Amino acid sequence: MTKVGFIGLGTMGASFATNLIKAGFDLTVHDINRGSAESHLAAGATWADSPKALAEVSDVVLTSLPGPAEIEAVALDETNGLIAGMAAGAAFFDLSTTSPTSIRHVHAVMAEKGLHVLDAPVSGGPAGAASGKLAIWVGGDEAVFDKYRDVLNAMGDQARYIGPIGAGSIAKLVHNATGYAIQCAVGEMFAVGVKAGVEPLALWEAIRQGARGRQRTYDSLSEQYLINRYEPPAFKLKLAHKDVSLAAELGRDVGVPLRLINATLAEMTEGMGRGWQDLDSRAFLRLQQERAGIEIEVERQAVQAVFANDNK
Repeated sequence: MTKVGFIGLGTMGASFATNLIKAGFDLTVHDINRGSAESHLAAGATWADSPKALAEVSDVVLTSLPGPAEIEAVALDETNGLIAGMAAGAAFFDLSTTSPTSIRHVHAVMAEKGLHVLDAPVSGGPAGAASGKLAIWVGGDEAVFDKYRDVLNAMGDQARYIGPIGAGSIAKLVHNATGYAIQCAVGEMFAVGVKAGVEPLALWEAIRQGARGRQRTYDSLSEQYLINRYEPPAFKLKLAHKDVSLAAELGRDVGVPLRLINATLAEMTEGMGRGWQDLDSRAFLRLQQERAGIEIEVERQAVQAVFANDNK
């Protein structure tokens, strides 16, 4: 049986550790506050007085910590950190949301001693951590990911290898930042709708049953954007531009400033100026690719395969 060490028994980590115990793993735990481990110790886990002590008895170590500073302290302290206790060939998965630059630094330092480091941020919130219904996005050595997949599967139902070290953290930051930007945009227009006279519950019930409300947030990227095909259009840019123009006008009429909506309208207007008015409405998203100096084009079959795997 794989010997697992877990550090960080906060809101998320406590549930992860509980699920590892339920899955039958030999678990050793550590936290800055020993009291947070009482329920886990009662359930059969073993306590370690330091990250070093925990690493000495573990094949694989998992951490769930506040951020880069705490991760580097736990991992790299030469006296009591993981690096002082892990045996050559052992693996360390960090489940925290952290900086790709920071985790790459940890990876480089620990690799010099023959230790494996993988970033494995999670998405699902406290409810997902408790239920095991959450995503785990892993960057690092794919063979090490495969070796310890059963450990990850004990904590989440969507453990996925993303790419080299740092790739998991990048995916998490893209997900979280776009999610909050979307919420901000919803908040802008929802305020307009309410101020324009629609009752909040009725407005929410309406928009959640619209085309975007019924679709998983990021699924629309599969259409046109990922495959870089904007003809034939599902909905022309000039029509979408008209819709957003009307929304911006409504905001002005009721006296609600719309920073994100106006920025969106400006992007769409620039796309119209490029002559893209009869292309699909998402054509204006190419502007940001130009600014980034990249071009995104994924094979249609590869995109469809992702949807097919959802149903397996």
